[in-house]
Amino acid sequence: MITIGQLAGYVGVSVKTVRVYHAKGLLPEPERDASGYRRYGAHDAVDLIKIRTLAEAGVPLARIRDLRSATDEEFQRALREIDADLTARIHGLRSTRARLRRLAAGDLSPLPDEVGAHLEDLAGWGFTPRWVDLQRDLWILVFATHPDHAITLFHDQAETLADPALRRLFLDYDRAHDLAPDDLGIDDLARRIAQAHRERYGPAEPPGPDADSEIPALIQGTVNASSPAWRRLDTLIRARLDPSSS
Repeated sequence: MITIGQLAGYVGVSVKTVRVYHAKGLLPEPERDASGYRRYGAHDAVDLIKIRTLAEAGVPLARIRDLRSATDEEFQRALREIDADLTARIHGLRSTRARLRRLAAGDLSPLPDEVGAHLEDLAGWGFTPRWVDLQRDLWILVFATHPDHAITLFHDQAETLADPALRRLFLDYDRAHDLAPDDLGIDDLARRIAQAHRERYGPAEPPGPDADSEIPALIQGTVNASSPAWRRLDTLIRARLDPSSS
């Protein structure tokens, strides 16, 4: 027979914790012996190990108390459920650790992997860091505000940029950022982009929710705010695509 201090030390908990388990009805409190001490046996150590293991697995104390009266079959089923919950928590912790490591590396883009790979392709194709950062921010906004339609729009843009001729237009768009708004090159670029748009989509809108969607305005508004040249380029493209201007 051992004292409460010896029991706590053997199992690896504090005496205070053992007393809490007594108070919560998880561990029966033995009677005092003739010398006034409570003495514990091997079965108490086994019970305390069970309680500690379940508590460390995140099982609420009330459920641990209920499991004391469970049949062996019920106890095994409960252990399987606890194991499944732990597995899910471990997966979540691993995901959190991965995000922490990306944060430490300066990469915390909350975007699908295929979008991240696309952004890396942009840099490899010669787009400026400014353009890559802008695209990242735009896709974060689109996925956050329109998650049901964002991936369709992304796939359309990725397909567009896979065409070398169309990619050249986007590269020129990127480099037009620092031009003066009245530069003649902007007029020519607007003409080429409008022509490519009609060849790709015809009179229809690009793939997306519908013509009244907020997404085009969200994207173009952010782009236009970045450069007076881009703002004028957008105005010229819209004018050329306006059916009433034909």
